[in-house]
Amino acid sequence: MITSLISGLLLGLGAALPLGPINLLIINSALKSYKSAVAIGFGAMCADIIYFILTFYTSLKVNQNSTLFKAIAIFGSLFLLYIAWQIFKNRNTPIKINKQKNNKEELLKNYTKGLSLTLLNPYTVGFWLSISATIASKNLNSIATIVGIVFAISLWITLMPLFINKSKHLFSQKLAYIFSLFSASIMLYFAVSLFLNTISS
Repeated sequence: MITSLISGLLLGLGAALPLGPINLLIINSALKSYKSAVAIGFGAMCADIIYFILTFYTSLKVNQNSTLFKAIAIFGSLFLLYIAWQIFKNRNTPIKINKQKNNKEELLKNYTKGLSLTLLNPYTVGFWLSISATIASKNLNSIATIVGIVFAISLWITLMPLFINKSKHLFSQKLAYIFSLFSASIMLYFAVSLFLNTISS
């Protein structure tokens, strides 16, 4: 049980910590709204749990040359393009955003964004596939492992945006504008490189 819990913690950290599209999106959102950033992170966490369950219970096998993987990659690249455009379009949004935007509809929208972006991210698929053999060989308790995953990712998606949000007074509007352009550029890079790698493979 303890081994499964620790394995879950490590898996959760492995899925949550790398600086990729989701963390950039969370940081960008946290500068304007803490709740929106957490909603994005919660959506991403749910996607990671879905992939863990599929890996654990179905021995999910998707190689990089399969039609399924290519479909995920193409949809993922298109969604990344959409996210890049959204960030670019909102680059002038004031850091001190109106709290009324933290309504249920807005939070659900951000949750869906985090869930979709993670589900359609082939790097996420690759992460869970790469450790699927390890999961199988360790004979882990699924409940304890999921608890560990949820705990580790929950810490990251609540504390990291909290730190960013509480430190936003250190960000000038111009710096936030530059960071939005940087985030949009990175998203665009991920989208284009992912699409080109997919059609050339």
